[in-house]
Amino acid sequence: MRVRIGSARNKKKNRLFREARGYVGGRSKLLRTMKETIIRARAYAYRDRKTKKRVFRRLWITRLSAACRARGLRYSEFIYGLKHAGIELDRKTLSELAIHEPAVFDEVFEQAKGAIPATAA
Repeated sequence: MRVRIGSARNKKKNRLFREARGYVGGRSKLLRTMKETIIRARAYAYRDRKTKKRVFRRLWITRLSAACRARGLRYSEFIYGLKHAGIELDRKTLSELAIHEPAVFDEVFEQAKGAIPATAA
């Protein structure tokens, strides 16, 4: 008996059509174009999940740098002071403190500033 692929093929196509919903024109209607678009979209999604982490880290560092300069230290000196003070807060947390809890950030800043060795300052 000959095996027909109809139901499996339809299931596969329907899965692709579901994934391509919202694409413009032939990208959501034509099978070959849709496959190319989906492959490219998946590649971009994979790449940009990595890029997103870099972009956010840059944002946090920029915010911290601005907050530190407003208080009289460079970003690198501030991080150096944090290491010597033994404060293990990450950049995301410090950035949020600088924006939403400036009083708490001032305390952390003063501890970091005080922990910088005299030879480095």
